[in-house]
Amino acid sequence: MRRGELVMKDPQSGRVAPWLSIIGVGEDGVEGLGDAARELISAAELVVAGRRHLELAAPLIRGETRVWASPLAATLPELLARRGRPVAVLASGDPFHFGVGATLARHVAPAEMRVLPQPSSLSLAAARLGVALQDCAVVSLCGRPLATLRPALQPGARVLVLSADGETPRAVCAALADWGLGASRVTVLEALGGPRERRRTCAAETYDLADVDPLNLLAIEVAAGPGVRVLPHAPGLPDDWFEHDGQITKREVRALTLSSLRPMAGELLWDIGCGSGSVAIEWLLAHPGTRAIALDADVERATRAGRNAERLGVPHLEVRVGRAPEALAGLPAPAAIFIGGGARDRILIDACWAALPRGGRLVVNAVALETQQALVSVWQDHGGELCRLSLERPGPLGGLHALRPALPIIHWAGVKA
Repeated sequence: MRRGELVMKDPQSGRVAPWLSIIGVGEDGVEGLGDAARELISAAELVVAGRRHLELAAPLIRGETRVWASPLAATLPELLARRGRPVAVLASGDPFHFGVGATLARHVAPAEMRVLPQPSSLSLAAARLGVALQDCAVVSLCGRPLATLRPALQPGARVLVLSADGETPRAVCAALADWGLGASRVTVLEALGGPRERRRTCAAETYDLADVDPLNLLAIEVAAGPGVRVLPHAPGLPDDWFEHDGQITKREVRALTLSSLRPMAGELLWDIGCGSGSVAIEWLLAHPGTRAIALDADVERATRAGRNAERLGVPHLEVRVGRAPEALAGLPAPAAIFIGGGARDRILIDACWAALPRGGRLVVNAVALETQQALVSVWQDHGGELCRLSLERPGPLGGLHALRPALPIIHWAGVKA
């Protein structure tokens, strides 16, 4: 392959021809690469990769080399300055599956890239275990908190976990035991696809593996006994799963609230007056692509909401301390807003309504008469759904029991036209 071919422009469109090659490299190094990948690496004026990949591809490299900086984005200006000249980026397996490909695609058009993937470590793991990859949940713990794993741990599920380092398997097994899932079967697969490949299996609660290769992933067969707190896929977690001081949207009301908020992938929620954070947490549990900002004027409650998010598997909940509506200034635009506290009159409600885009949802629950009156006024102005909720729970009555009513709640849900 001549270098000139990599910098020529398309004579019809005038666009720059592919100059950036993103090449997947396995643990078998250059031996696993096809002729096209070999030629692109040898023809590149600059090769960018981690140290391990540069060592694996060293026999083919003729140009300059750069090791990714930390953070990775610090290397991008130098890479992009070579636009139109042959550059190769080396990555593990499939660069667009938990890899650098997506980052590069935010800066380089698809027409300017050649992508030559190799089997990913996930594909190799599925092949070694004889399981269908589409039937496995996948969680990456590379740069992510351990609690991120929690929602995927469904009874009988098979979960593939991308490890951050050689200590990740031990930390995961300790967490599984702590969460009541210690009987889960864990297989540690190391250096897949190369000469150092190894596979070892044990129960999470009896984990005793030593000398685990930093390049590894885990396959978990989840075993959950009776009474284990498994996060369901429906809204309405039990109230006692949350740490709270009484300021919590109760389970039944929370389920209706989430239904009215309608979480969708990629959307951002503002949870105002978040209390325990229960609504924002269940919004995040609805889909891994959702985002949420929980706001409370009380520092202790905001801190408590953060602890709840960590414990219930959504540590990425963004918790802020502040009083609305002043604290709403500068926040990224939401797709939905829930007001669980602080809506004493229409000032906050109107500010939230103004912040929503077309099609955005606003949900408010009110106990106080003054707030309920404001909601009736909002309903008259904007329409939407207005309903009154009344819950009754058993309480002692002498030596017997009777249903005792909780304070009634007015629930309003509006969609901005």
